Amino acid sequence: MAKQVIWSKLALQERYSILDYWIKRNKSVSYSKRLNQIFIDTADLIRKHPRIGKQTELTGIRYKIIGDYLFTYRETIDCIEILTIWDSRQDPEKFDRVIKKVTSK
Repeated sequence: MAKQVIWSKLALQERYSILDYWIKRNKSVSYSKRLNQIFIDTADLIRKHPRIGKQTELTGIRYKIIGDYLFTYRETIDCIEILTIWDSRQDPEKFDRVIKKVTSK
């Protein structure tokens, strides 16, 4: 049975920040709408197939690559928690610090 998807506060902030960036950069909402649908579809895919993502060094933490973005998530007994949406063009060391911070909560 597919589990419920819960977006962390950080993941929601990153999602809106990414979409806002593209709205401002393109001076249009059309790309952001398509990108948001990709994010929604990815969350649904992870919900249906939680082990589809690649396992990280951290126990229970996986990521799914979607274009330039990494969806980082963990599966619990009750749900799938989307931890971050990371733009892979950023500094990878910063990504490691963010993941460790998010998962330590």
